[in-house]
Amino acid sequence: MAKRKSTGAKLPDKIPAHVAIIMDGNGRWARRRGLPRLAGHRAGVDNLRRVIEASTEFGIRYLTIYAFSTENWARPPDEVRGLLNILEEVIDRELDELHRNGVQLRHVGRLERLEPHLQAKVRYAIDMTRDNQRLVLNIAWNYGGRDELVWAIQQIMAAGYAPDQVDEGLISRYLFTSASPDPDLIIRTSGEMRVSNFLIWQGAYSELYVTPTLWPDFGREALLAALQDFSQRERRFGHVHAPATES
Repeated sequence: MAKRKSTGAKLPDKIPAHVAIIMDGNGRWARRRGLPRLAGHRAGVDNLRRVIEASTEFGIRYLTIYAFSTENWARPPDEVRGLLNILEEVIDRELDELHRNGVQLRHVGRLERLEPHLQAKVRYAIDMTRDNQRLVLNIAWNYGGRDELVWAIQQIMAAGYAPDQVDEGLISRYLFTSASPDPDLIIRTSGEMRVSNFLIWQGAYSELYVTPTLWPDFGREALLAALQDFSQRERRFGHVHAPATES
């Protein structure tokens, strides 16, 4: 990944370890240009490459992207098939470069609804990159926050835990994201003011950043602006800091 030249904006001292992104606005981006929705999704994939490059440049360790929700299966069949084709094309086209650049791929969600050959490609990509450490890229595909909690509870019950053994730590260990820390910052593009069933457990105390920029236009400088905004936040995690005492 080629390193971009700085535009003069300063990288803040406080960088979130884990950034999660709700990549919204592909359809509107395409509609404004008189293009089919799938053209917007392809533009969004092209932009993801730029955001991954910027994330490694800025020192972000974990990047989670909301690529396809459990509710997205209700979209028109042609669009769903197109999105599945894009997923396969991205694996075929980008895997080697991601691996060379130290990106570790993880899947967040359920693979069962994918065709067996596509499931195999996803598992191969995960296995190929499993030892990479520069950036962990969690791809939330066929993912929903409520579905994740249902799945975690089912697994906990199947493992035989008693009710008084269930606590926040145990539930976190059974989530799809158990190998990643909770996100410090959740970004939503396109200006919509909702989390859309994304990381509803993990994001309980995440900082939220909403921008009207549509996802295909959310590049390096837009990500840097989000990081600069994050650096100004005071994270209290439900606590109240005692006021400074006067001398």
